[in-house]
Formats: sequence, structure tokens, C-alpha cells
Amino acid sequence: MALIYEKFVKTEFDANNRLTKIGFTADENYNFGFDVMDALAEKTPDKRALLWLSKDKDVRNFTFADLKKYSNQTANYFVSLGIKKGDRVMLVLRRQYQFWFSMLALHKIGAIAIPATDQLTCKDFVYRFEKAGVKAIVCTAFGEVSNHAEEAIAASSTVDVKILAGGEKEGWHSFDADIEKQSDVFDRPSGDACPKRDEIMLMYFTSGTTSYPKIAAHKHTYSLGHIVTAKFWHNVDPNGVHCTISDTGWGKAVWGKLYGQWLAETCVFAYDFVRFDAHDILPLFAEYQITTFCAPPTMFRFFIKEDLAKYDLSSLTYATVAGEALNPEVFNKFLQHTNVKLMEGFGQTETTLLIANLIGDTPKPGSMGKPNPQFDVTLIDSDDQQVPVGEVGEIVINVKDEVPVGLFKEYYNDPEKTDEAIRNGYYHTGDTAWMDEDGYYWYVGRTDDLIKSSGYRIGPFEIESVIMELPYVLECAVTGVPDPEGTRGQLVKATIVLVKDKSPSDELKKEVQNYVKNLTAPYKYPRIVEFVPELPKTISGKIRRVELREQ
Repeated sequence: MALIYEKFVKTEFDANNRLTKIGFTADENYNFGFDVMDALAEKTPDKRALLWLSKDKDVRNFTFADLKKYSNQTANYFVSLGIKKGDRVMLVLRRQYQFWFSMLALHKIGAIAIPATDQLTCKDFVYRFEKAGVKAIVCTAFGEVSNHAEEAIAASSTVDVKILAGGEKEGWHSFDADIEKQSDVFDRPSGDACPKRDEIMLMYFTSGTTSYPKIAAHKHTYSLGHIVTAKFWHNVDPNGVHCTISDTGWGKAVWGKLYGQWLAETCVFAYDFVRFDAHDILPLFAEYQITTFCAPPTMFRFFIKEDLAKYDLSSLTYATVAGEALNPEVFNKFLQHTNVKLMEGFGQTETTLLIANLIGDTPKPGSMGKPNPQFDVTLIDSDDQQVPVGEVGEIVINVKDEVPVGLFKEYYNDPEKTDEAIRNGYYHTGDTAWMDEDGYYWYVGRTDDLIKSSGYRIGPFEIESVIMELPYVLECAVTGVPDPEGTRGQLVKATIVLVKDKSPSDELKKEVQNYVKNLTAPYKYPRIVEFVPELPKTISGKIRRVELREQ
């Protein structure tokens, strides 16, 4: 029986079974909630769709029929509270199962979902409420986040609906108690109330590594863009279990816990843990027979620092990595312990998967792979000219002829930022890379992160990858700092977090410097080495190099 995603795409492959072409079809009223999830509830009602594990290790299994029922009840509940098409609704739900109910319900209504992390403070909430014009918030009862949200609501002019999930609180509607009172029938809206394919479905605040976060707004067709993510990168098995580690507040969650996985009819595994701990995560592979897995490189770094021989990872058939550049050392160590190659991918909040080691590719450790044929990706210089093989350029998407499925619609209510990103027929990612003779892309860094020293342009990632090979290095960030003598322009600085049983010393600094000198060009070695307890990061966990530079 054909998988449901085949209804929406036409594909072509090369001799290695690598995807070479993909075209999308969706009618004007395409809606993931109705046309995918409800259709799956009719096709395979008893098939498990979501395997959910609470922070206390309680298990709940939801079938496709269950998700239709609960999303319909949630949609009726939201409508009863005055939420309608076009309203912006913030979801701060960690990894609670209410997140999936709410996302599908909002899609069906045509309201706009704004997932957000539970690490936001009052100031963060106020900025987001006002910037997006948030009407309602669905918030977890866990921790202090609802208190921060409540404080922000008092200082905000937009939010008038407060819903709490997983608990009770005075002044808040109770999600869990109230949806049970609702009908499990929710018909597709008609007329002007019907959500349209090209209208906004989903909005994410960007990471904000250099400035206040922007709002990347995605159309309903964005969900279809993740067919490649799940089927041809994650390589999910319709009879398997896929786990992507991500808080639902970040775009990575819908990359790995929702759209593509269910289009490919696999079961999504979600664990609502409080804090990442390799000892806690690794036993889950055997216990729940996880077959495909995706996580940021940071988590794989923690994995390889463990004795992986203690854990049964035999169920794992495929693993992917994204979120930041992958150091070859992590690739090689994980392969050594598991015989599974990490297939790296690259994309942004504004896009689906842009570049990746897809099925059929032979990964080169350290390379993020080749362009996804869903997009016309190239590398250009500052004059918008394509750069030759081996030269560094900015990663861009050609949008001269059409805007591809998976690229964001706009920065919400910010035409100036939108025009800055999409100009001269290209969407500018702000990330740089170079391409080798085989068509593989190698990440260099953000355009703002390039170090200019003694006339050389130095990408931080190459140096970080070398330093990460040292067994006592847990994390590392390389930045450029002003040369006090003024002769070199910038000096290369390495800021390093050591493993817990290693102490900083001058001898260790020299060891790091000599190691880099021996493995890279001499001008690339870090003239400054600093050991710190932790690196400054965004709420999403990305290293804030701008903060390191300012320091």
C-alpha cells in the first residue's frame, strides 16, 4: 500500500537511490490536520503514531485515530474560547503530549501556532507577545514558566486567553479537564474561515544569536517540505520508531517529531525529560526499540564521552545530526561504537532541510552533504556571483523563478528584514561554506563569525573540529578578537570547556596551541586560549559567539 506522502509528491532518483528531483502537489485548501492526520486515522486507525514518555517514565501510546479525536476536541475547545482563524497562539509545552493535540487543532482552525521554549523569562514573553500580537497562550504547569508568562501578560496588551496544561491554576483555563467536555467531531471550516494552502500556519522566533529574534512565518505547505527531512534524510521506517531530541519550542521539533514522520507513517517517540543526561537517554533505545534517531552534535558529544559498550543500541539502524556543524571526531567515535554513520544535515528556522547526506550518499566526516533537490542552492560572493569549487561563499537559495516549498513566507510584520534576507533573486542564509569537487558542502561559519587575521579569512569551525579531537575538551568556541598591537587585525581565540576531571593550566593552553599548529596552517592556531566553566548560549542552545567577541 502506498504511503500517504506519495499523494503529495513526485520524485526521481539516481542509480544510488539518492533523491534527484521532487515536485509537490497540494490543492488550495491543503491542511496537514485534515489531509494527512485525519486521512491516516481513516487509513490506519489503530496504528501507533506517538509513543510518549513522561518525565516520571509513565508511558502513553496514541494511535492515529486517537490523534484525530483529541485534536478535534482541542479544536472545539479553542473555538469555544474565542480562538479563530488567523489568531496567534503561543504553545509553551516542553514535550508534553498536549503539544501535538494543540498543533493539529490550530492547523484545523487556521489559527497560527507559535511554539516557544519553557526557558523564557518575563522579558522574553513581553517581547514575543507584543511582536507577534499573541492572543492566547497554552502553557505547561511544570516549573516557574507560567508565573513568568502571567507576569508578562499583566504588562502586555494582547493576550486575553490563558490555558494551562498538566495542572490547575487560578485564573487559567484547565486544558486537561476542559477538552474532555468537547465533541470529538470537528468539520473542515468553509468559506473565508477555511485555512488556505498559502496562508500562515506556523511562526517561530529565530535564535537571536546577534540581535532580537525575528519571526519566521511559514505557510501550510511548509509541512510538506519535511517529506525529504523524514523519508530521505532520517530514513524513517513506517514500522519503526523515530526519536528526535528537541524541545517543542524549537523548529527542530517539527523537523523530527511531527510533519515528515507522520507523512511517512512512522511512530514518533517523545520523552518529556527535564534535563538532558546521556545516562538517562541511552537505555531508552533498547527499552523502546528506537530505530532512527536525530540529535544536535552537542548530545552526540556527550554520548561518546560515555562508555557506550554498556548500552544496547542494536535497534538503531540510522542516525542523523543537525543544529550546528558536526566535528569529525564525533562522527568517528560514534561509528566506532555503534557501526552507525552520522548523516549530517543543515537547515534553518526559515527553511526545511537545505543540505544533507541523504539516502544514497556516502558521508564525508565533517561535511554537511549535498543540496536537497527541493531547493536550488548555491554559493555566492558579496557581488552575488557564484564562487568556484573550493572557495568560500554564502549559502543562498535561488528564488528568481519561484519560491520553493519549505522556504518561509516572510519575517512577520517586518518587511525590512524580509527584504534584507530575500534580495536580488536569492534568499540569503547568512551561513558560509565551500564545495569540494564531488559536490559536498563544508560549513565555515556565519558571515559574522569569519575571522580576518593577517589578510586571511578563517572559519572557526575547522579550528573547533581540531580542538574537539582532544579527549579532555567537552565544548569549544573559536572567535576573532582585536589584535592589541594592530598588526594582524584579529587574533584567533579558543574558549574551551574541559571535561569534569581535567583542570586548566598554562601547560594545557600550550598543548592545545601546539596540537592545532601541527594539524592546520600555522596562521590558524589560537594565540589566545581561555578555559571557562560553560559557554554562553541562546535559549535554543546555540553558542553565542557574539557574546564571546564582546567579552
